[in-house]
Amino acid sequence: MKEKIQVGILLFNEAEVLDFAGPFEVFSVATENDTKLFNAFTIGESDKTISARNGLKVIPEYTIQNHPKLDVLIIPGGYGAEHIEINNDIILDWIKAQQNKVDILASVCTGAFLLAQSGILDNLKATTHWMDLDRLENEYPKITVIEGVKFVDEGKIITAGGISAGINMSFHIIERLFGKKAVNETAKRMEYDLL
Repeated sequence: MKEKIQVGILLFNEAEVLDFAGPFEVFSVATENDTKLFNAFTIGESDKTISARNGLKVIPEYTIQNHPKLDVLIIPGGYGAEHIEINNDIILDWIKAQQNKVDILASVCTGAFLLAQSGILDNLKATTHWMDLDRLENEYPKITVIEGVKFVDEGKIITAGGISAGINMSFHIIERLFGKKAVNETAKRMEYDLL
């Protein structure tokens, strides 16, 4: 039996809840022939409780110092990404370091700004929340910003549009790694209507 794919999801204060909870749910319930395909867990800068958007309290399972080796890393967005963590060199350096270690580095919503600020999106196509497309384009001219899509897949780097688009992107990652059968099984389990 193949080992489960390790999916780390970054948490920080004022992260958009569905940006991290949506992918967490998709990867946590993803199955094929009743076999779990992923091990999803959360990672914080420290092990302190974070306060996500609208006051949801969450305790990261691991820290950026002690997490297991990652195959997939998900960077959520929200006010915390675009206005707080974008100025946090510790997190930006960690993301940059992970880029060379993971198979897939993905952002949801304005998590794209953390990838952009790290230089990871230079010379790539990317998307983000529709309200922030102009800002991404204006502040990071090396990025080709794509609008009107749920996600943009550039191979190792994937960016998703706003909030719920992280769920679509997560199903896309499952399809890339395991095929359509696993996607259909997972969507049925979640009672999620695939586009």
